[in-house]
Amino acid sequence: MHADVDFTAHLAGPGTLLWARPGQAVHFETGSSPSGTATVVFRPGLFGPEELPGLYPDDPDGPGRTPIVLPDPDVFRAVFDHIATDATGPPGKVAAALLRHQLAALLLRIQLLDGAGDDSGNVERRTFERFRRRLEDGYPHSRRVEDYAAELGCSVRTLTRASLAVTGRTAKQVVDDRVALQARRLLAATDLSVAEVGRSLGFAEPTNFGRFFHRETGLSPGHFRGGPAEHSGGIPGQRLPAD
Repeated sequence: MHADVDFTAHLAGPGTLLWARPGQAVHFETGSSPSGTATVVFRPGLFGPEELPGLYPDDPDGPGRTPIVLPDPDVFRAVFDHIATDATGPPGKVAAALLRHQLAALLLRIQLLDGAGDDSGNVERRTFERFRRRLEDGYPHSRRVEDYAAELGCSVRTLTRASLAVTGRTAKQVVDDRVALQARRLLAATDLSVAEVGRSLGFAEPTNFGRFFHRETGLSPGHFRGGPAEHSGGIPGQRLPAD
């Protein structure tokens, strides 16, 4: 089965774990189906930012950014079976606590497989993570690196150095990448007009949004929306307009 997550194609064969986060655009290749898979859905904010060591499940760049081929699928199949069984048992505080602990163990297993270690000792990594989390809240309102640097109490140079060290992209490029990604998501998976998409991302004029989108993607918003099927997809956690 082929799966597109945020417009990047991945091969997800048997024994593969796919982690899709709220807001991501997900599309399965025509003719393939995610049937026969085990699915666990949990609400954002279930775990606090410091609750699981080095793990932030709500982060777009957290563990499971790409499909993970499981070295021992039977181990994970057993974990999913336990969660499914306990989820159908009698409700109550004890049952809820059990499911929460089981999910925490599952997420930590994924983190170990994904090689996402604790980078708390890396100053640039910590700086970039603070920047990226602030960007998740701020990108619809500001594309100015100066604004994020001021909020984080550091210089633009510091943010740029951290961004280059972690991603190979400047801080400004990281901001523009995030805005362009959200634009593609909204164009692909909602019926908002191009002007409405632009306004939701802080562009007062559709022409300015069009120039930005073309610069970042090489396509106009209209051409992207009318492009091939791989541009379409669902956004987990978002209610899409009915046909």
